[in-house]
Parts: sequence; structure tokens; C-alpha cells
Amino acid sequence: MIAFEMPKPIADRREILKQAAEGMMRPASRYFDEHEHEIPWDYINVMWQAIQVTGQNYRPGPVAGSGDASHSDRPRLTQQMLIHTVEMLSWGDAGIYLCTPGSGLGGAAIEAVGTPGQTEKFLKRFAGDKPTWACMAMTEPHAGSDTAAIRTRAVRQGDGWTIDGTKIFVTGGHKSLIDSNGFVVVWATIDPTAGRAGMRPFVVEAGTPGMTVTKLEKKMGIRASDTAMIVFENCRVPADNLLGSADVATEQKGFKGAMATFDATRPIVAASALGIARATLEFVKETLAAQGVVTPYGVPRNKLTAVQRDVLEMEAAINAAWLLTLKATWLIDQKRPNTLEASMCKIKAGEVVTKVTQKGVELLGPLGYSRKLLVEKWMRDAKINDLFEGTGQINRLIVARRILGYSSKELK
Repeated sequence: MIAFEMPKPIADRREILKQAAEGMMRPASRYFDEHEHEIPWDYINVMWQAIQVTGQNYRPGPVAGSGDASHSDRPRLTQQMLIHTVEMLSWGDAGIYLCTPGSGLGGAAIEAVGTPGQTEKFLKRFAGDKPTWACMAMTEPHAGSDTAAIRTRAVRQGDGWTIDGTKIFVTGGHKSLIDSNGFVVVWATIDPTAGRAGMRPFVVEAGTPGMTVTKLEKKMGIRASDTAMIVFENCRVPADNLLGSADVATEQKGFKGAMATFDATRPIVAASALGIARATLEFVKETLAAQGVVTPYGVPRNKLTAVQRDVLEMEAAINAAWLLTLKATWLIDQKRPNTLEASMCKIKAGEVVTKVTQKGVELLGPLGYSRKLLVEKWMRDAKINDLFEGTGQINRLIVARRILGYSSKELK
């Protein structure tokens, strides 16, 4: 039976995270929004210490610290705990949350397609004294949502691989390379004639010659988080840094491996979106209440004002998206497939946070549009959740294919 009560360990954790969100993140939100590319070290150092004390590395993954032998020395961090953590930190500030140290998307890719030995080798780095990051590089200038069209090449040479290509919009790409323990998981093709089956992920460690951050994007929102362009020129990595098999016939470790990564991380994005949406809704309700406008429950719709109806619709949409996110997350913790549910919650949450934050600005009028309040920032932060980890359009295609039973070739 599914229960919707919040477990006490999660409730206790959320209360601690709320203190960090209110005391460290909200007060710094405007500063880091206006000083793009500055790194929020105070937040990072506190979070890193907390991570080491709890023994729970903060990263999205199928089940971070799952019970196999390679993870036997790490406490279990369930996906349910993770989405509550992400939702609360994003309620504090989504951009600063994305600066949280940990293995991030890079770790999720390793857990999805790496061997137990590779998982242990690379993820044990996140138990050190200094904050460390990892990221994933997939998008290219000519291949945005069409990840199967990537041109970055990996060629076997001697006892290693040589990587050449350009990756853009790499979240956390700069921070992942400032510490020697950090790394980038790069998706490249080892056989361009094989299409999706030729895609493989490689771990490129910080400091590897031939890997260079050439640009940091100036963005509409989540400005505290760096988004980088990384160029690979004759970048050599050891053979063991290929995650999975080099056998092109083993597609499970190729394109399907990339998709498995997204199945794990799309609910995380949904949770982040809903943290922003909840922040907006709560602020709007508090502001309206201060003006004597309170939204009642259990009252016929025709007895409500237009503003009251808007508020109830915002709240209903957030709750619906959260239930979808809980289901997608529950399936991961049960080690069951969740491709359909992961895309559904990502679609719904991305749509909801966009509409809720826009409505929040609208309801607050000129004050909501001004930089005096954080509402306009939340509106700018919100939109990315409808874009990364697969745009809303791409995820709608995935949902349609799953429901109708079509392949990617049959339904484009």
C-alpha cells in the first residue's frame, strides 16, 4: 500500500535543510543572481561538511549508495529522500542548490552504465576533505535535443582513447574541473556508422591535457550555477575510463545507458522545479493575506474571486506534479522501470513551475515585476526546468512512444 505521509527521517532532514535555505540561500539569492559566475563558497563549504558528517554523498543517481558490494560502506540515500532534499534546497535558491558539491550527473551516469569497480573507483572521491564536483557533457552545438547525432569522437589508440569534439551547456562544467578529484563524463561516438549504438561515456578527469573550458554562458536564470562550453582536442584517457564495453553490439551501455541516466535524474529536475513553484505560491499567499485576500478551501468556485481561483489552481497544479514525481521516484527505489513516469513528472513539473511563477508575477503586479522581490527571479529560474534533462517536447515524444508502443523511428 502506498502511504502519502512524510516519513519522520525525511521530515527531520527537511527541517534542517529549511534552516539552510532560509539562513544561507535566500539572503544570498539576489547577490549571486547579480554576480553571475561567482561561486557561493560559504554555502558550498557548509554543505560539504554536512555531507561528510552524514556520510551521504549528495548526488542524483538510481539509488545513491545502493546496497551492492561496491557501496557497502556508504549509507543508503533513497531517491525519495533525494527529491525532498532537492525540493527544499530549490525552495531556498535553485541556482545555489545547483552548486551543491557532489558527483551530480556524472555520478548518475557512472551508476547507470559503469561497472561496480568503476563506480567504486570514481565515486569514492567524494569522501575527501575538499568540495568536489562531477558533471556530464552531452549536448553539442549542432545536436541539441537529438543526442544521437553527437559528433564528438573517441578513437582507440594504444592503451587508451583519444577524444575530440565540443560540448556546450555543461551544467557545473567549470566547478567539476577546479579540484583534482573532479571529472566530466563525456558522451562520444566510437563508431559514427553505428548511430546510437556507437555512443559511449568516458570519464575525463580534471587536469587531463586537451580538455579546456572555453566559455561560461551568461544566462536568464540559475546564474549562480555555471554552464560551460568544454572543448576536447587530442584529449587522451586510459582505456579503463570507458564506462561499459567498447563492443558496439552492446547497445545497453550506449544510448540506452544515456537514457537510463535521464530516468534517474528527470524526477530530480521535477523536484527542483516544484521547490521554486512552492516558494512562489507561499510568497503570493502571504502577500495577499497581508492585504486581506485569503483563499478559502471548500467554497464553490462561483463564490471565489478571480484571484482566489488563480491561487487554488496554482496549488492544485503543484500538488498534481508532486504526486507524479513521487511515483517516478518510488519506482526507482523499488528498482522498477520508470521511463514513462520520469518523463511525465518532468513534463508536468516544468510546465507547472513556468505557469505558477508567471502567475505569481502577474498577481503581484508591478511589484512582482520589480527586482525588489525575488518573484521575478524565480520566474527566470523556473524556465530551465522545462529545458534541461530533455525539453518538454522531447519528453512528450517519449511518453507518446511508451503509451502507443512506437519506436523512435516510427514516431518523431
